[in-house]
Amino acid sequence: MNILKKVSLTALGTSLIATSAFAAALDVTGGASITFAGQDKTTAGNGWTMNDEITFSGSGEMDNGWNVTVSMQLDNNAVSATGATMDNRSLKIDMNDMGSLTFYGHGADSPMSAMDDKMPHADGNETWDTISAATDNTAKFGSIGGNTVNNMFHYKNTMIDGLAIGASVAPSDGTNLETTTSYGLTYTGIDGLTVGAAVDENSEAGALQTDFETMYVKYAYGPVTVGYQQSESDSTTVADQDEFTAYGISYAVSDDLTVSYNESQYDDGTQTTDQENSAVAVSYTMGSMSFVGTMVTMDNVGGSSSALDDVQGYEVGVSFAF
Repeated sequence: MNILKKVSLTALGTSLIATSAFAAALDVTGGASITFAGQDKTTAGNGWTMNDEITFSGSGEMDNGWNVTVSMQLDNNAVSATGATMDNRSLKIDMNDMGSLTFYGHGADSPMSAMDDKMPHADGNETWDTISAATDNTAKFGSIGGNTVNNMFHYKNTMIDGLAIGASVAPSDGTNLETTTSYGLTYTGIDGLTVGAAVDENSEAGALQTDFETMYVKYAYGPVTVGYQQSESDSTTVADQDEFTAYGISYAVSDDLTVSYNESQYDDGTQTTDQENSAVAVSYTMGSMSFVGTMVTMDNVGGSSSALDDVQGYEVGVSFAF
């Protein structure tokens, strides 16, 4: 459980309709983790890494009942155009029944990218996430997640009970030739059932234009959750005609201990062999401390049939939230 450190303050804010004084608050949360990872058929060297981050979140309510929240994250491992220590940045306007509008300067998910792999994973890592690359540097396939860019608008709203919608727009610029748009729906109106779908159109032009889509279903019955997902990308070029399939099951042994098993498959339009992934994972929580571990098998990395591209890997870690 996060321990929030709150600093009360008074600020002057300008609403979209009128100008008035409002009370605001600044929340500070953070976390740190130590991870040890490795894989066979490689000499990657030191497998120890550390991640750390601190997020400052300031919020205030306007006279019309809307809430404005500004969030900025300091992350020593971040790499961005505006500095090596500043990571995710956003400004959110919560308009109550009219939904919320958020502008992400960096670190945003589109509805499509947020659904790239929604299968139940005990440790939070997808089947394709632990192994970096094969011994001969063959690049791995991940999932089909659409396109994400900086400086993006994202709208969310719950239209009726259990049905949430999302839409994102990233205007064109010197790099992205056309506007990037993405739409998503999530339904949770039946107890234990979650169904989601999303589409995305990237910012390239002409023959490079690629459409992405995904759909998934998860069902939780007691301590067991099962899921299935299908995604694809479609373009006039064969290189961007791909398919991704994933399924998994997790079991909550107790409130603190969860185990899971997952498989996924990536079919690249330019390859005759599919990349196949499987993973067993476990997580254990003690208050603000969490322990995680995963074992991954990745066959035909990048669609290659070479024996060097059948890889096994592992990752164990401990994290702290405050």
